[in-house]
Amino acid sequence: MNDMKPKIVFFGTPDFAVESLDRLVNSGYDVAAVVTAADKPAGRGHHLLQSAVKQYALANGLRVLQPEKLKDPAFVAELQAIDADLFIVIAFRMLPEVVWTMPRLGTFNLHGSLLPRYRGAAPINWAIINGDKETGVTTFFLKHEIDTGDIIDRVAISIGPDENVGSVYDRLMRVGADLTVKTVDAISAGTLTTIPQAADGLEAPTPAPKIFKETCRIDWSKPAQNIHNLVRGLSPVPAAWTTLVPAGATDPQQVKIFATAICKNNSADSVPGTIIDNDGHMTVTCGDGTLVEVLELQPAGKKRMCAADYLRGARLDNCRFE
Repeated sequence: MNDMKPKIVFFGTPDFAVESLDRLVNSGYDVAAVVTAADKPAGRGHHLLQSAVKQYALANGLRVLQPEKLKDPAFVAELQAIDADLFIVIAFRMLPEVVWTMPRLGTFNLHGSLLPRYRGAAPINWAIINGDKETGVTTFFLKHEIDTGDIIDRVAISIGPDENVGSVYDRLMRVGADLTVKTVDAISAGTLTTIPQAADGLEAPTPAPKIFKETCRIDWSKPAQNIHNLVRGLSPVPAAWTTLVPAGATDPQQVKIFATAICKNNSADSVPGTIIDNDGHMTVTCGDGTLVEVLELQPAGKKRMCAADYLRGARLDNCRFE
């Protein structure tokens, strides 16, 4: 099939997948169908919300499939009838073997890490939470165990010391679109090579499990750098959080924190979580005796705001975070 463009079925749901889908369409590839999540009720009126991939597909005249169960015989038969050469999976749920083994050229996934590092649901978050200075995207062929298939290609990018998951996500979305098209080009030209994830010279596998609410809770007994990394690894969503405890421990309030900065050359001997108003700057004592400055936050029931504005309207004497 050298230099012949394959017929593709594209699996994806969020905007991260849309960038690659758009690049494939604009590169002239035959996207025969798009498989995406079912519409979900949202808002007070419970209106059905379409996924970003579905919205793009409908706007560009692409066929949309939204199976409730991927093993549904009717859905499997529908895929077989399309007779696609290649399946591409980006930010979608795990495919059953009956699906991913179907196309003759295989099924590949675009993953938001430099595999084998950060296998799992939240690779971009965990790279930042763990303080990594580099991440990237990987294309690989699917196999039985999740995120373990043979690597097709990888592209690395740097992570800035104060960069959050939102900006890294946006950059990886664009880099990933380039890599997706490059991978399909190689498949079309018959020039594809792969390497197993256990190959010499690759990093050791690390997990990137799903983010839960307790994952997002700030532990002020940790060093300032760890807290800073947690905040930026979860910003803007789902956001790190803590509990503001007023003097007397009455009426504690949950607070989301979106941005912080490490206070250099500053230290405090107060209990971790102690809030200190330093001339309009909200600083908090961390476990290693250093201070982290809270830059942006959102108290429960209020809008996101800069900490300086919050301090002007709040009394924080003897208050602490915990």
